[in-house]
Formats: sequence, C-alpha cells, structure tokens
Amino acid sequence: MKSFAAIAATMSVLASPVLASDELTVAYFQEWPMPFQYGKAKGIYDERLGVTVNWVAFDSGTAMSAAMAAGDVQIAISQGTTPFIVATSAGQDLRAVGIAVSLSDNDNCVVASRLEIDKDSASELAGKTVALPVGATVHYTFLKLLQHFNLDPASMTLVDMAPAEAAAAFEQGSIDMACGWGGALNRMKESGNVLLSGAEKEEIGILTFDLTTTTGDFAAEQPQLLADFVATTAEMNAMWTAGDRRDEMLPVIAQDAGMDPEAAAAVIDGFEFPDIEAQLSQKWLGGGLASYVEGVATMFYDLGNIPSVQDSYAEFVDRAPLQAAAVR
Repeated sequence: MKSFAAIAATMSVLASPVLASDELTVAYFQEWPMPFQYGKAKGIYDERLGVTVNWVAFDSGTAMSAAMAAGDVQIAISQGTTPFIVATSAGQDLRAVGIAVSLSDNDNCVVASRLEIDKDSASELAGKTVALPVGATVHYTFLKLLQHFNLDPASMTLVDMAPAEAAAAFEQGSIDMACGWGGALNRMKESGNVLLSGAEKEEIGILTFDLTTTTGDFAAEQPQLLADFVATTAEMNAMWTAGDRRDEMLPVIAQDAGMDPEAAAAVIDGFEFPDIEAQLSQKWLGGGLASYVEGVATMFYDLGNIPSVQDSYAEFVDRAPLQAAAVR
C-alpha cells in the first residue's frame, strides 16, 4: 500500500512543464458522469478554446496530481480534495480554480450486509478489512466516519484499491467494508449498506466535493485558456441544471462515462454543480475552501498520514479564472 508520505515525496520532486500552445490535456474519471462530458463528446471545448483538448481517464485523484507534476496533464476536472491536499501539503504547486461538483451520497463507505452492522453497532468494525483508494477524498470520509464512531483506524486492516477493484472484491466477500464513488459505489450498495446517508454526513461536518485544479505554472502562463475552460464547463453545467435538455444530454454523458443512461442518471442526479457566482462565494473559493483544506490537512498530519502542512492554503486557491469567466 502506498503511504501518504510516499505520495507526498513523489509530488515534491517532479517538475511541472507547461503545454504546447496548440493542445491541452485534461484528466477526468470514468464512471463519474458530469455535464462537461457533453461538451467533451460534442467537441465544444475544442471549438471554444481554439486548441485540441486531449482527455485522459484516471482511476484516482492521486494519479492526476502525479500526471500534472510530470507535465503530462494541465487541468484535472473533478479531482478529489484529499489528493489535492496531499500534493499541496508536500509543496506541489497546484491551484484549485473551481468546485467541479458538490456531492454527499455519491462518495461513501459501505459495510457488507452479511455483517449486519449499522450506525448503532459500528464498534463491531474493529478488526475488519476495508478497501479504498488511499489518498482519495473518500479516504477522508472513511477517517471522519471512524472518528465519529470513536473507532481507531489502526483497529482495521486497510487495503489500497481503486473503487472498481474494491467493488469487485466486496461483491466476492473478500473484504468487509469498501469505500468509493459513482458506479463503483452503486455496485457496492448491492452487497451492503452505508453507515450514514449523505445528509447525515453533512450534519457531522463531512463535506464532499471535487475540485477543478491546475498547476501554478499553467495558471500563470495560460490565464485566458484556463478562463475559457472554466467558462465552458460552467456553460455545460448550466445547460444540464436547467433541465430542458436532459433527454439530449444524458445519453451522451452516459456513453462518455462508460455507463448506461439509467446508471448514469442514478449517479449524476445526486450531484450539485455550483454556478460561477456560488463558486466565488465565501462558502467556496471566497475563503471557505482554503479553511476546509487546512482543517483536513491538519487532521491528516495529526494522524501521521502526511509529514507536514502548509501555514496557509489560501495561496493554492486561484479565483482569477472564474472571475474572468464571470465577465465574459
């Protein structure tokens, strides 16, 4: 299992070159349906940005950070907050330039039905095995759940698995608890139950959201291209949220996400896509995001999962692209 420290060390030594002027590479997740995929599939991003956009699917936000550090990717859409925190805490020059999606029910942990464990008997998880992608946002959800139930993470055996692999192992009965998102989470729920619903998670302070991120170099050297990207993404979000083009957009989004329309609808209907004004508000890029990131980073540091924290994470939040998009 790759530790937070090992991930952080990797992030700190890699360079971050900037793209060639005629193309852009963007990281995204499969089985994670979002409105941007309509624009992706229809070539809208290439048209709006005036460059060829190469889209590369990843299975974890940690891998996205590594790809940006190596210069292979310039933008990550819907990167989890935890990989972002691990990378920036290690000194990688990433920038959060938007809230890609706000979600609660689509990022969670599931306990095997055969154990008959729920929130009232969560103490019985001690000694059990859990599979999850180490360093992903759902890892933080897992830790906060255990904290809420007064369980020591050391009392459980942690196996590092991508959500799709964890779902398969969970279905086979080889693990007791699995954490993930999207289609993989839905498959997990077929063999188990969540300890807390999305609303219950929010009540105890477990916010779940993904970020649109880039590198500091790219933000500085390609501000117009970055602004055009977040503006186009906001346009796709608004088109979806309006609802009148759902029948047109959903099949395209589902196909691009590698899902059937029914499964994609089950995931995306649990998502919220904040508009530009909301993203720039105090709750998010106006100050709340930096404070939240600092709190999570401190928790990981206290648990010994990362070797250091930044004095402030405000420098890793860049409102300029959204501000530029807002006046288009």
